[in-house]
Amino acid sequence: MAIRLALLAEQGLFRESLARLLAAEPDFHLLRDVASGPELLQELRGEQVDLVLLDLDGDDQFYTAFMAGARAAGYTGYFLVVAGHADAALAAEALREGASGIFLKSGSSANLLHAIRMVASGEVWVTKELVRSLAERVPRLGGHRDPSLTAREQAILRGLIEGMTNKKIASSNGISESAVKATVRRLYAKTGVHRRSRLVRLALEGSLPPAAREAHSRSR
Repeated sequence: MAIRLALLAEQGLFRESLARLLAAEPDFHLLRDVASGPELLQELRGEQVDLVLLDLDGDDQFYTAFMAGARAAGYTGYFLVVAGHADAALAAEALREGASGIFLKSGSSANLLHAIRMVASGEVWVTKELVRSLAERVPRLGGHRDPSLTAREQAILRGLIEGMTNKKIASSNGISESAVKATVRRLYAKTGVHRRSRLVRLALEGSLPPAAREAHSRSR
């Protein structure tokens, strides 16, 4: 089944170029490409859209209002934000507000198409230029640190954000692969999620659910 897409971008040349790129892919169905948020909100009420591609250039705040409006209108699909520059704070905010991916315009067309497919399948996509910056935003123990996670759990989370394999995470932290797997299982239990992509999303957002804190408290 084709991935049903909608594109929101104010800049005409960029929107037209991207629309042509998307329309050329056999597994994509570009339903709408518009310059106006309100216009697309009206369309989303009557269309079954899997993914909305949002151009972040222009007003940095419009996308938050748009995503909230889309959810209020009943939209249940995904958002992929396309940004002109690597801003970790802005990327984290977009993820907190409901985006499932951040892609930089400096990236290649092939990578953008791959990112769209990944996000449409339920995964989280963050362009490599932002990964390490976002990983550093994961709360650490001590000072302003979050007591809901142990030092090892936070180290494993940062490895997951950076896209490391279990083997690489184990090597980087001087532990066994079985220890990494066991830690990931504990993170699932604490957060109530059961997929790496969702775990990564929570870490990038910096928002662990209350259940994680409660589970940690009971285990002390």
